[in-house]
Amino acid sequence: MNFPTKFRLSLMMFLEFFVWGSWYVTMGTFLGNNLQAKDQDISLAFSTQSFGAIIAPFIVGLIADRYFHAQRILGVIHLVGAVLMYLLYSATDFSGFFPVLLAYMILFMPTLALVNAISFNQMKDPAKEFSIIRIWGTIGWIAAGLLVSYLAWDSQAGLASGLLKNTWVMAAAVSLILGIYSFTLPSTPPRAKSTGGFKLSEILGLDALSLLKDRNFAIFFISSILICIPLAFYYQNASPFLTEIGVENSTGKMALGQVSEVLFLLALPLFFSRFGFKKTLIVAMLAWAIRYVFFAFGDADSGVWMLLVGIVLHGVCYDFFFVSGQIYTDSHAGEKFKSSAQGLITLATYGIGMLIGFWAAGQISNYYLAETGFHFWKSIWLIPAGISVLVLLFFISFFKEEKVKPHL
Repeated sequence: MNFPTKFRLSLMMFLEFFVWGSWYVTMGTFLGNNLQAKDQDISLAFSTQSFGAIIAPFIVGLIADRYFHAQRILGVIHLVGAVLMYLLYSATDFSGFFPVLLAYMILFMPTLALVNAISFNQMKDPAKEFSIIRIWGTIGWIAAGLLVSYLAWDSQAGLASGLLKNTWVMAAAVSLILGIYSFTLPSTPPRAKSTGGFKLSEILGLDALSLLKDRNFAIFFISSILICIPLAFYYQNASPFLTEIGVENSTGKMALGQVSEVLFLLALPLFFSRFGFKKTLIVAMLAWAIRYVFFAFGDADSGVWMLLVGIVLHGVCYDFFFVSGQIYTDSHAGEKFKSSAQGLITLATYGIGMLIGFWAAGQISNYYLAETGFHFWKSIWLIPAGISVLVLLFFISFFKEEKVKPHL
């Protein structure tokens, strides 16, 4: 791949994840502070990601793969998304906010697959070339978080002035830029013939259900769903938690999680090859439990180091589990079910697992809400820590070690 193409795809990834990172991290804080949303409302807002993940295969599999060029669909979605982002900026209560956010996430989640498809279509050796392109997405997410904190929108003074709503305007502006830019991206025609038979089971990844006959894969599959329950607590509660206990520049500090994601992604091949799949996942789930224990006992003063360590552990939690899981799934699926298997795992984790997790996080956060409006965060964080330990014990007890060849 030549440099101009590499640059264009890298910029696409940067803008894609900048848009998402502009508002996703701080949404819980925004809803509670600006719209006076309840914990159950916040969990409902975050669950739109899961609804989008469930519906995304229809849009990508039925429309992008069969009828239209991927870069054109990407452009249209982000142009519409810019309008929806501005409507979210203009929302004055949760009842007007939620339906717009739901519509946006149903449109946005398929773009994660579209930017990958556009990238892969230009690559001769994706195994070597894709990571260089994809890493700019993580950089985009980090840049958005740092910019929010640099502008002090998430500071105590900024929150008091309601400045956090500006994140939606920033997202709208960048979405508009990406929407226009998408039409200049390399042509990515539909891969399937529109006259071919439409198979719902194939689009949803259900053809890969036969892989569950393998005991080890079934244990991994169940563990993947269950571990997404405590993961949802992090996405939904971390920003409101840090803000409520008085951590300044919390959005910028949370960007350390994406920095560690880059570093541990580089370390994963060596760890995976040396210690194997089972030990890699054990380390990931153990890191999940440790992270939440640190959140439970940390504070904004002398214990702030515990909070920072908990954030930095995101790289271990995410890379060591999900990236390793993609490798494991790929090795089991074979050519016939390669795409279907990845679709099934995505549907199960980001769809079912996190949907349950967001609901649980909302219920538990509301249960531990004091009359003063503050939360008993220690009790809240110890629950996902406990869930992580239980999933870890389940995985250790029933998953038998096997050799997996990493395709990194």
